[in-house]
Amino acid sequence: MRLFLCEKPSQAKDIAQVLGARRRGEGCWMGAGVTVTWCIGHLLETAPPDSYDARYKRWVLADLPIVPERWKMQVKPKTASQYKAVKRLLGEASELVIATDADREGEMIARELVEHCRYRGPIQRLWLSALDEASIRKALGALRAGADTFNLYQSALGRSRADWLIGMNMSRLFTLLGRQSGYQGVLPVGRVQTPTLRLVVDRDRSIADFVPQPFWTIEVQLLGDDPTPFTAQWRAPDEHCDDQGRCLDQALALRAADAMRAEGSAVLQALKTERVREAPPLPFDLGTLQEVCSKKLGLGAQETLDIAQALYETHKLITYPRSDCGYLPLSQHGEAAGILAALADADPSLAALRPHLEPQRKSRAWNDAKVGAHHGIIPTAAARGFAQLTGKPRAVYTLIRARYLAQFLPHHEYDRTQADFECAGEALRAVGKQIVEPGWKRALPEALAASRGREAPSPQPLPALRQGQRCPIFDMQTKDLWTQPPKPFTEGDLIKAMKNVAKLVEDPKLKQKLKDTTGIGTEATRAGIIQGLLDRGYLTKQGKALAATPAAFSLIDAVPRAIADPGTTAIWEQALDMVQSGEMSLEEFVAKQSAWMSKQVERCKAVRLSISGPAVPAGRGAPWKKKRKAGKPASRGRRPAEAASPA
Repeated sequence: MRLFLCEKPSQAKDIAQVLGARRRGEGCWMGAGVTVTWCIGHLLETAPPDSYDARYKRWVLADLPIVPERWKMQVKPKTASQYKAVKRLLGEASELVIATDADREGEMIARELVEHCRYRGPIQRLWLSALDEASIRKALGALRAGADTFNLYQSALGRSRADWLIGMNMSRLFTLLGRQSGYQGVLPVGRVQTPTLRLVVDRDRSIADFVPQPFWTIEVQLLGDDPTPFTAQWRAPDEHCDDQGRCLDQALALRAADAMRAEGSAVLQALKTERVREAPPLPFDLGTLQEVCSKKLGLGAQETLDIAQALYETHKLITYPRSDCGYLPLSQHGEAAGILAALADADPSLAALRPHLEPQRKSRAWNDAKVGAHHGIIPTAAARGFAQLTGKPRAVYTLIRARYLAQFLPHHEYDRTQADFECAGEALRAVGKQIVEPGWKRALPEALAASRGREAPSPQPLPALRQGQRCPIFDMQTKDLWTQPPKPFTEGDLIKAMKNVAKLVEDPKLKQKLKDTTGIGTEATRAGIIQGLLDRGYLTKQGKALAATPAAFSLIDAVPRAIADPGTTAIWEQALDMVQSGEMSLEEFVAKQSAWMSKQVERCKAVRLSISGPAVPAGRGAPWKKKRKAGKPASRGRRPAEAASPA
């Protein structure tokens, strides 16, 4: 019997329908010579410390660090019945096809069962990027050898064990140290969540410490040959400006304004026009989608992921959403004409766009060399379900669709004109923009809205100007302004910061090493990390803005700097990438993590803590008491100790 092992019941049903396995069995779908079963997220979990030694039920400083010699897994009680069904089917199978999600966590969900149930038969891998029927059939015709993706499992297992080591040991250590200083709450510490929390704490401190500085601008309205004025900005001498070109000398600004007002006109000294061509943005990866949805739609990171997951699993409207890549494989370019036709047929609002679309066009997005395990998030040809979408799902889908449509439209082109004037010895500059070819911007949701009668704002056009022309001053405004503090993180901003952590690292050697890093966390886990910090009371939301609580400040000040350093976490993610590529063994990675963590524990045992803020209740922060609904799609059913508890 050929057994297909899927990640979720809905995924299993979709694949079973294509395979003709329509007879319902116990925890499976059955057909002629084929059976399709499913997990409910992770059916196994990493065993807690007391499963290695009963004395670990009590938290004692002398017992730390805890490092398992042989790692144990245990069956999750809530989904034990499905585990029994899968174990029975693995025992009966002559061949296994892993059909879980095409990422390292999906690989682990299947492989940990294969190992735990001691299945020893042949393995193949179904690598799906979309769940519509055409995509499933295509993937079934191109099954991979099981060995091709085994290192994904090794990488996921390395992440799981590192999370357990840091989470279990450091959370116990700092909770016990907190008790010594009178703090009775739990102090959860984790490999990913703690550095993420530090990003917000550091930002909040920079906002609190910010001292505003006054600066002055002069905005001058000039007249050319036609009666509509255009705006020019005063350019103060560099020695009177900060590093952003803002004038800090009030007396200078007032003298300049008086002199220009007395002069009454400005003379054009230099005129330059250049044609600017902008290529379309890449299709979305998950992090960029979360960032844009936060900015444009006000959605949280987890909410965006949940919507995208539903568009993929339930509606079959988009490809696999947990992608860290925005590029597309050349092999898919041949499907473009069919997808574009399906999109246009499903939505009448695209009628005006249709004549401009060129299915044969290849943008920079089509690049095999830059496609990793996954490609950019794009619409599928199964676009008929668009009509059923409303509200937020419709808005998210529209953004994803727009990025794909943009690949088949011309470059956006405009003429940028820079006009430099002199007035009473002062320099003025006017910048104008004239759109020549809307190009791919025709596909943006706001452009489609404008085509239906809602005009989008247009940039300032400059009138026809000539060298030496004298332009009268129509109006002038001197403005006294204040420098602004950094903005608080939104969830979208924090996702971006987690991805691009190298920009926030000060150490030049580490910064260079992290230049091409995957950042903090992964596309699949970042939303859950932020949500966990919110759930445990370390972060709060004020509108879109995230803010750290007093307990968060105390925790970040208490833990070793290396634990909270985003650079350290990003280095670990690079090491996990090396495990995935086969450059480092799982055993070497875990040994290095164990040694590093043990050294940190010994160094911190004598630390004196001073913790302020409300205690984190055990049910919200403790590794041993965290509860989660089994099979919840956003959580992948289980995360190891770090994501289940430590901050």
